[in-house]
Amino acid sequence: MSAANKDWWRGATIYQVYPRSYRDTNGDGVGDIPGITEKLPHIASLGVDAIWISPIMKSPMKDHGYDVSDYQDIDPLFGTIGDFKKMLDRAHELGLKVITDMIYSHTSDEHPWFKESRSSRDNPKADWYVWTDPKDDGNPVNNWISVFGGSSWQFHSERGQYYLHNFLKEQPDLNYHNPEVQDAMLAATRFWLDLGIDGFRLDALNFSIHDQQLRDNPGKPRQEGMKTAQLDFLDPYAMQQHIYDKSQPEMLDYLKRVRSLLEEYPGTMALGEIGDDDEVGRAIEYSTDNRIHTCYNFQMIGVEPRNPAALRGIVEHFEGRAGDAWPSWAFSNHDVTRAVSKWSQKFATDSRLAKMLPALVTSLRGTAFIYQGEELGLPETKMEYADLQDPWAKFLWPKSQGRDGCRTPMPWTSGDPSLGFSNGTAKPWLPINPAYNDMTVDAQAKDPESTLSFVKSFLAWRKGEETMITGDIKFFDTGSEKVLGFTRTKGYKTFTCLFNFDEKGIAVALPKGAGNGPVFVWKGQTGAVNDNTVDLPAFGFFIS
Repeated sequence: MSAANKDWWRGATIYQVYPRSYRDTNGDGVGDIPGITEKLPHIASLGVDAIWISPIMKSPMKDHGYDVSDYQDIDPLFGTIGDFKKMLDRAHELGLKVITDMIYSHTSDEHPWFKESRSSRDNPKADWYVWTDPKDDGNPVNNWISVFGGSSWQFHSERGQYYLHNFLKEQPDLNYHNPEVQDAMLAATRFWLDLGIDGFRLDALNFSIHDQQLRDNPGKPRQEGMKTAQLDFLDPYAMQQHIYDKSQPEMLDYLKRVRSLLEEYPGTMALGEIGDDDEVGRAIEYSTDNRIHTCYNFQMIGVEPRNPAALRGIVEHFEGRAGDAWPSWAFSNHDVTRAVSKWSQKFATDSRLAKMLPALVTSLRGTAFIYQGEELGLPETKMEYADLQDPWAKFLWPKSQGRDGCRTPMPWTSGDPSLGFSNGTAKPWLPINPAYNDMTVDAQAKDPESTLSFVKSFLAWRKGEETMITGDIKFFDTGSEKVLGFTRTKGYKTFTCLFNFDEKGIAVALPKGAGNGPVFVWKGQTGAVNDNTVDLPAFGFFIS
């Protein structure tokens, strides 16, 4: 395999599929793997390079697949290993790489490993999870807090000890200080590599190893816990400095073992998901010195909307520390409010913004991610409490609707009761958004000015420009606090990029050295040159 093909992930555009909500072929109201296979031509037509499939391994679904009970099988809800292999082969026929979620940090409490571990203090897997005795007063050993609220420690009467869970109590944390655990998870990883998978998104990667001394996390000033990237109210988890419950240095040696395994399968890659007080620093640390390839973090997802200076600061912060590390960027995923709604503050789409966002994220230096429905400009769905499925949403209600609003079913066919999501009459697992009826794939495919048509055109243009894929990035001042400006350079070729973050048109000076005309033109979005200025329409852009 050539070096270029081996590094296919550098500058790639990766499309995220949330299987439960993509396409239901058996009529049970839940999307499945045959549904992904059926829609692979749509994904390939976008011009993306790969797909990332959210969890499909066997699971009791307490956290919709992020609680794995068997690392070497497909959950029957989604299909079979045979269905997965057919999907993988078809994707490869269409020129698409496939990566899937692998959850290293924790398992389900229904995993056989945990059932054995909890049964006694001296069984062969007694030390495969993180167990501690209560303090003398019966309380947990330290002050660690779960991301989903409350203590990170759950008492188990069978062992008479507490076990660690950074997320739900049904998601006990594995003990990576035990070499047998590391070996078992590498064996599970090899299983999927042997099937022909092209890589993995390693979920909650930096949560995998804890401080062996189980020291208390220090606190933060109270006001810092009042707001996080996703919440606008008191969040106890954000009130601690997470120094000891995650991101321990022992993780670095394990990541080298992961990389060594992947090197046995040329062309495969690992993408680490990082949630940390210093996400940029951790991402760089994890993806250099023969560790994993790149890291996915929440910096861009949590950026203040429509603030060019904030976005520039995130990228420059990474680039200033990166060394050989390669960035990955996304505005949306299955865990956060859809970007077009976050940026517009509406449960409705703005087609101008819906087009600008994918153009922007794929113009930055890095590997770019597009979440299913972004190619259609889908807005967030407003949820009713009775329809919620997300355990975190139920915990946060009514302050937040959690993650369900971005996970509602994908609309394929206008006029159909389920908008083409399901073949049957069973109630979809999340409600169909009626507003999506005018935004379906079939409707937008017929409209040459639709968001879908735009995304296809822009990605087709980008695919032919190596400078926009792997070139360097450098920001410049535009003279407007609402306009982001940067260049992408590779060799002797440079593109100048301007993006207007405002809902009003803005005129800015044409940067020195920029071309006189745009290299990509889209009616209503592309800035026009007038003497020495560029007239940028609302949420418009100019690339020359």
